[in-house]
Amino acid sequence: MSELTLKANIDRPDDFYADLLAAHEGLPKAQSDALNARLILVLANQVGDREVLKDALAAAKQAMHRDPARS
Repeated sequence: MSELTLKANIDRPDDFYADLLAAHEGLPKAQSDALNARLILVLANQVGDREVLKDALAAAKQAMHRDPARS
């Protein structure tokens, strides 16, 4: 079983963020939300480990409680 990685682990994260924003450019809110949902499912499939995915969900939810203004 793998372990959830919460430290920075993306090659060129600023470039990825720019790609993410570009993918959403021009989309209405509903389509942008649908893109996010599809991306989550694609990445969850890549991870493949249910325990890691459960840990990721818990970490994301916990982060929302720490900083509600960013949720």
